[in-house]
Amino acid sequence: MSLSALGNATLEVEVTNISSHGVWLLAHGKELFMAYDDFPWFKNQPVSAILHVEEQAPGHFHWPEIDVDLTEEMIEHPERFPNRANVV
Repeated sequence: MSLSALGNATLEVEVTNISSHGVWLLAHGKELFMAYDDFPWFKNQPVSAILHVEEQAPGHFHWPEIDVDLTEEMIEHPERFPNRANVV
């Protein structure tokens, strides 16, 4: 008799909360907060676009509908990355 795993693997990255202050991302058991002051690209986006996040490589996140790429280091230390794209 053979046993096989049923169902899908759990997500390695997901958006867990969207508030008036920013977005919470859960990646590999670690919570990351992206304040709109530091990550303005998310502020006026539809929820579906924010929820659609892909991990391109370990610690490298991509939101295809917003065309935003961020690394875990950028999220944890936005002060190290002062150059930001303009938000229209």
